[in-house]
Amino acid sequence: MTETLSETFGDLLPASALLKPRTTMRLIAGLGNPGSEYDSTRHNVGFMAVDALAERLGVSVRKKAFNGLVGEAMVGDLKVILLKPQQYMNRSGHAIATAAGFYKIAPQDVMVVLDDLALPVGQLRLRAKGAAGGHNGLKDIIARLGTDAFARLRIGIGDAGGRDAADYVLSRFGADEKAAIEKAVAQSSEALLCWVQYGIDKAMNQYNARIDAETKNEK
Repeated sequence: MTETLSETFGDLLPASALLKPRTTMRLIAGLGNPGSEYDSTRHNVGFMAVDALAERLGVSVRKKAFNGLVGEAMVGDLKVILLKPQQYMNRSGHAIATAAGFYKIAPQDVMVVLDDLALPVGQLRLRAKGAAGGHNGLKDIIARLGTDAFARLRIGIGDAGGRDAADYVLSRFGADEKAAIEKAVAQSSEALLCWVQYGIDKAMNQYNARIDAETKNEK
């Protein structure tokens, strides 16, 4: 698997662009609500992205720890912790802060994957840091970590269009949206692996630019 990933990203960026690891670990947390009734809802695209990445890495995210479900994988010489908090969205920070503390992972080595109402369905947007922007899960993470200086990958779920936002985020994607969200989840795996190996600046340059170009071409 390591060889395959190396081949994949070797085509994107030169070996000299690889980060000198700040630590030998990265934490990737996907946000969502626990329970089968929330499976595949808009608010759970973070879970979907982490599950897709876990499948790509050949691991499972099933171990119960830190009030979440955890999986571990190696990407080169980096250990990647995959986490799905199992408290409700507005308490996501507890599991993330506890896991980061246990593994001694600094906020700069944490990536959070979440849904975004402000982006069209399936559009990705990577950021190095920033405010919560009204997202309750992100708000709790910032409070628990004591900083907003952690990376995040936002996955667009579309505007509520006048509907109640709380109901909208708990709805499922329509038939006309499924192809876009499936593509986004697949692309998120690539983007997350790029972040692990190359860092947030390279991931933003590679994937934000790609998504912007694809969106422009589709229009």
